[in-house]
Amino acid sequence: MANVIRASVVQTCTSRFNLSETLDKFENLTRLAKERDGTQLVLFPEAFIGGYPKWSTFSCVVGDRLPQGRDEFLKYHAAAIEIPSPAISRIEEVSKATGVFVVMGIIERDGGTLYCTAIFVDPVEGLVAKHRKLVPTASERLIWGQGDGSTLPVVGKEFESCVEKAHTVHAKISATICWENYVPLLRTYYYSLGTQIYCAPTIDSRDTWQSSMQHIALEGRCFVLSACQFATEKDYPPDHAVADPNNRNPDNIMLGGGSVIISPLGKVLAGPTRQPEEILTADLDLDDVVRGKFDLDSVGHYARPDVFQLKANIPPR
Repeated sequence: MANVIRASVVQTCTSRFNLSETLDKFENLTRLAKERDGTQLVLFPEAFIGGYPKWSTFSCVVGDRLPQGRDEFLKYHAAAIEIPSPAISRIEEVSKATGVFVVMGIIERDGGTLYCTAIFVDPVEGLVAKHRKLVPTASERLIWGQGDGSTLPVVGKEFESCVEKAHTVHAKISATICWENYVPLLRTYYYSLGTQIYCAPTIDSRDTWQSSMQHIALEGRCFVLSACQFATEKDYPPDHAVADPNNRNPDNIMLGGGSVIISPLGKVLAGPTRQPEEILTADLDLDDVVRGKFDLDSVGHYARPDVFQLKANIPPR
């Protein structure tokens, strides 16, 4: 039986912190991935809905917060979305209309706190799970709260094989956001739940990110899908912070992309791309996960539970 599904990563960016424009972009790109490539699963970058405020300081220094920083946070808070909300309903509608399973980075608003979140949207069931970033990185902690053990799902999904239409493929999907991917115990936890399609939405466009993604694919013997934003100054509001305020240029790069799809044996199947907007698509043979574990199963025959054990504080659902 051909346990193959078709998946895409979308390299794009938030549209000027404008929710309506960004949701339109999401719909257009999802429909394109479905109609052009026949994709069944699509991954969008970290903070695609709500935006990533690159170069913003929110007027903070150690020991003080200035009024203009509070005003900036007010605007950022307004650009985020709640779960549930009309924005989530729109994403569900697009998923249902196209038949595409969606994994997407959003900024989630919950009362006065924002979270960097990844949502899982099923074309039949709608929103089925979310993951909140456990540890915001560096200055992100000024604006985002911490997730906890209650939102660490590995989502099971049945797909129709893209090469053998009568055959059902059982897939397990996870999401780990940006520098969470540098937390070994989090990776190990997802491996222990059997993730096969390891999604890594990010804004890290450094070349070194590619090495990390290949390492994770090899370590976990899983497919790694990483979607990164590519944005220039014109994709942000005109008054948004930039690297050099004295040299503003609409074409200056703010976030540099690098989206990629990698096999369980570390082979690059698509990308990395540095194009401003691009959809990368690959066929994922989930039997390659088992083939890879023939010689390395880091939570199975290549583990040493007599020496090391993982303890996870996961509250019951």
